[in-house]
Amino acid sequence: MSATIISDPMGGLSAPESQAAAPKLNPQSEIEFAKCECCGLTEECTPAYIENVRERNLGHWICGLCSEAIKDEILRSERLVSTEEAIATHMNFCQKFKASGPPLNPTIHLISAVRQILRRSLDSPRASSSTPTSPMRIGGRPGLTRSGSCFPALTGVE
Repeated sequence: MSATIISDPMGGLSAPESQAAAPKLNPQSEIEFAKCECCGLTEECTPAYIENVRERNLGHWICGLCSEAIKDEILRSERLVSTEEAIATHMNFCQKFKASGPPLNPTIHLISAVRQILRRSLDSPRASSSTPTSPMRIGGRPGLTRSGSCFPALTGVE
């Protein structure tokens, strides 16, 4: 393996040699702002990175988070989904999300979201490889049991 030394702080290259070996780059001209075509996130990137991302995403500049969501869309689909279909699905989702605006009452919205997460986690089957200190395994019965709702007006249960 060989490496080229661009500049040696100990003075191994003379000033004219180091200037000839290292092209002068203006850091300001090497950074560009790229806006995600899905979520609208703006990032500072080099032109080479922007081009690389566009090549991978059929000409679209997509941020890393949206890229992961698109990969997940492809993997969890029950049928074979092309990258183009997954990008279109994710872009549609992002547009609907942005158009919906903020919730009228953020506190109730948060409580509802946490309730949904808890219901899904309690309804889903547990893996048999739980650790011995897991609340599910102590005494052979579930650690969290539901006796009723603390907020009957929010859950619709009375």
